[in-house]
Amino acid sequence: MTDDQVRALSDGNSIPLLGLGVWQVPDGTQTVNAVRWALELGYRHIDTAQAYGNEKGVGRGLHDSGVPREEVFITTKFFPNRTDPVAELEGSLKRLGVDQVDLYLVHWPKGGALRAWPGMERAKERGLTRSIGVSNYSAAQLDEVMGSGTVPPVIDQVQFSAMEHRHGLVDAARKHGVVIESYSSLGTGKHLSDPTVVAIAKRAGRTPAQVLLRWCVQHGIPVIPKSTHRERIAENADLFSFTLPDEDMAALNALDQTGGTHEANESTWW
Repeated sequence: MTDDQVRALSDGNSIPLLGLGVWQVPDGTQTVNAVRWALELGYRHIDTAQAYGNEKGVGRGLHDSGVPREEVFITTKFFPNRTDPVAELEGSLKRLGVDQVDLYLVHWPKGGALRAWPGMERAKERGLTRSIGVSNYSAAQLDEVMGSGTVPPVIDQVQFSAMEHRHGLVDAARKHGVVIESYSSLGTGKHLSDPTVVAIAKRAGRTPAQVLLRWCVQHGIPVIPKSTHRERIAENADLFSFTLPDEDMAALNALDQTGGTHEANESTWW
């Protein structure tokens, strides 16, 4: 991968700016095919989670693709309804068929920002993961982890898009050396019909999805769009052959509906 396709992390590792997300993809053939197609099409990051129930399919897709393990960045997430991040990651590694993941995240801050963190640090110390981070953590929750942990998180994966820019959270994370990573970059499809996005896409000769994903990448934000359709997976991968001009970036920046929030999401499920 070229330098413009990865983002450096504070622990010396780096993460591809484009990944395939597999949230809500059923385990089995659909997950296997999506992962295999993505890797065949040049993706080098797969994002799964214990809560998704499809780590076995991700592992099979990786194996079937023939792409060497060391070339693929694998993320999984600790399911915080459980107790021990180390034991849960050992189960993930068996399901994935690998000895180590590249990134292990606390999926959400159930029981408080710090409850799972000592176990996450142990997982890294034991070499079960190269990097550790969090997901769905607000700026205040990031502060808690940074203030008490021994190993700082390198990533905070949150709902993030042109419509949910979360300037306050991005700025707070940057001060801590934490990279914001985006899920729901397309608003689960809702943002694709926005008139500004459609107009920019038409001018650029691109799809609305490509424009929204490129906007994130141009801000240095890794993205993990989900699809189970080979043609859509290929379309989402074509982000590095064009650049949005400053005026289009500004127009997309102006779509933010969060008021520059420090929060990771507008409502919580835990």
